[in-house]
Amino acid sequence: MPTDIPLSLYVHIPWCVKKCPYCDFNSHEKNSTFDEDGYVDALLRDLDQEHPSCGSRPLQSIFFGGGTPSLFSAGAIGTVIDHARTLFGFGDIEITMEANPGTFEQQKFTAFREAGITRLSIGIQSFDDAQLKRLGRIHDREQALNAIEMAKQAGFDNMNLDLMFGLPQQTVQQAVDDVRIACEAGVPHLSHYQLTIEPNTYFHKHTPVLPESDQLWDIQTQCQSVLAEQGYDQYEISAYSKPGRRCLHNVNYWQFGDYIGIGAGAHGKITSDRHGFELRRRWKHRQPQQYIEQSMAGDAISGEQKIEKKELIFEFLLNALRLREGASLAIFEQRSGLSLEQLEQAIKNIDPALLSLDNGQIAASEKGFLFLNEILQELV
Repeated sequence: MPTDIPLSLYVHIPWCVKKCPYCDFNSHEKNSTFDEDGYVDALLRDLDQEHPSCGSRPLQSIFFGGGTPSLFSAGAIGTVIDHARTLFGFGDIEITMEANPGTFEQQKFTAFREAGITRLSIGIQSFDDAQLKRLGRIHDREQALNAIEMAKQAGFDNMNLDLMFGLPQQTVQQAVDDVRIACEAGVPHLSHYQLTIEPNTYFHKHTPVLPESDQLWDIQTQCQSVLAEQGYDQYEISAYSKPGRRCLHNVNYWQFGDYIGIGAGAHGKITSDRHGFELRRRWKHRQPQQYIEQSMAGDAISGEQKIEKKELIFEFLLNALRLREGASLAIFEQRSGLSLEQLEQAIKNIDPALLSLDNGQIAASEKGFLFLNEILQELV
């Protein structure tokens, strides 16, 4: 068992108050299918079933995503954390929970903090009321600002705000205003990403008018300038942080670490040397009720797949090149099981002006960071 590869845990909570028109995540409106007790029991059983494949490695981070995990009680979240601690053992680690402003209650979030949550990721998306309405969000600007303040009062000093740009009819100034308001809120981490139209969403069937590419470029570059002025380092394509406040859970994904995925539709990746060095992905049943039933029957896994060697370099770089500094060659060899020579052979036809391989590091250049899709297409 490769005990030196870091291990994280992702916990998927699939329910929301309302499905947003742009969302293609595995989420379901809270209705008669909502079963907190049954779902928590299934999560615990799922975690029991995953544990043997991980060896004796401790967890380095936990992330509760969704859906809207804050719809669950603090007691339920705490039960999952405590069970993970019993199985894996960990001390002072990063434990993130996603939350939406429309679900904030001061007393409840104080209880989340006491249950073990150390970091919040708040789905703001915009501070513009008209945009929030277009996006189908259940909160407004005032509730968003109040949620940030309540989180601070609950003891959270480590927070992320999700912001979208390229929204329907959005101007450059509106996008910049969103970023400035977020910076003024004094949170240490921001996720700033472009709205994309995904299949099987309401927006895919009824596509709104979005900004043209030239305007999108202006929005992105001007927002990046504001973030840099305010002391936020862009360490990943859409992630910006103050010093020492990167999201450790996501960095583990991007550095090709291992992770367990429990919950409806959750995905995981585990490295094993049981049959020679190999990496396997597995995923769980998507529908919450089916997941509960199958998990309690001892079979939460919906599918499993070995990552073949010919795919490993692409998979590694797909993640690592998202980071501005890329990844060390030592990490590449450790987490792919491949040699430096195999990496050099795979990238030999890529323009060195886009991708650098020196000083023990592989990373996109400043120009390459703008053309990651072209690099990856060349790899394919």
